[in-house]
Amino acid sequence: MKITEIKTFPINIGFGSQLVIKVETDAGIFGWGASGLSGRELAVIGAIDHFRPLLVGKNPLQIGAIWQDLYRGQYFEGGRVLTAAISAIDIALYDIKGKFLGVPVYELLGGKQRNYVDCFASLRFTSEDELIERAQILINEGWSVLRLAPAEYEENSTSFFEPRASIALISKWVTKLRTIIGPDPVVGIDYHHRLSAAETFSFLSKMPEGTLDFIEEPIRDETPEAYETLRKMVNIPFAIGEEFASKWQFLPYIERGITQFARVDVCNVGGITEAMKVAAMAEAHYIDLMPHNPLGPICTAASIHMAAACPNVAWLEEINTPAEQPGTNDQTYYPLQPQLEGTKYLIPNEPGLGVDFNEELATSKTFIPVEIPRLVKRDGSYTNW
Repeated sequence: MKITEIKTFPINIGFGSQLVIKVETDAGIFGWGASGLSGRELAVIGAIDHFRPLLVGKNPLQIGAIWQDLYRGQYFEGGRVLTAAISAIDIALYDIKGKFLGVPVYELLGGKQRNYVDCFASLRFTSEDELIERAQILINEGWSVLRLAPAEYEENSTSFFEPRASIALISKWVTKLRTIIGPDPVVGIDYHHRLSAAETFSFLSKMPEGTLDFIEEPIRDETPEAYETLRKMVNIPFAIGEEFASKWQFLPYIERGITQFARVDVCNVGGITEAMKVAAMAEAHYIDLMPHNPLGPICTAASIHMAAACPNVAWLEEINTPAEQPGTNDQTYYPLQPQLEGTKYLIPNEPGLGVDFNEELATSKTFIPVEIPRLVKRDGSYTNW
């Protein structure tokens, strides 16, 4: 069996964009993959265009060798664009191999270690009332783990974010939320690297102990030493890693005990091949995975298979919940996809990933690149989204 073609399908779905790929073979077996580099789909397509002539004619079952060839096969190895492309290809190859052997992907990873994968609910909000109302909806529906995501403030189509004003408000709202829902639900918050170390310390110090169970990505991740300093200042567990594009980027955060949850993204880190290595590193340091999963059904499916085969998994991210407007799992694009059962995904039995994609619909649509909001402070300076 040999690879004959790699097709790319950038699509607009919900409020965002996705990049799906299809790897075809001369045996009639094909695999679906997806890139996680949201908003830069055209750059990833460019990388795949470079990889295509290197892959056509190769045996798709030699997944590890292909990964090494793609990663090491240029002088400038690594980087988020290249590993996003490698991720999509790697996931598609696992889909092919599972279908070829007639087994689910997790059987290629050592077999399943659990019957289902628990999820946390991603909860976006712009006001105290919205936060409490949506949290109550989720808790009433059986969700016991909430990951809060405060949204930016928009004025005349401009998105503003003032860190000090934000932490003053959010700390009050989250404190009130905890008094209403009680101590049992797990509550974390994602500040989407919008704060500095000092602002993060101020934010956490404004709330009583026990208010939050973890904080996700409060500052940018380029400098582990900055996070290491912050780690010494606060006693709340960190969830870090959704932007990491290799096991090497995870290495200092795991080895130095900087993060307590590994936010591995199978569509960014280098696919299932690399994600399993990160999982093993994390396991050796008693760190649980909290997979990043904001994209769509292919990322969800790949994450489920990875989680099925790993002992150290806390919760999988889920953004399509009763408190959010669904938009990343459109049935018209994905007629076969993982189905949420309450607050969990059951481990599938279908060969491969257990997902299908409507390429005819995708090719009939014109793709419009989507840009994330550009956040500015009141003084006009830029800050992180």
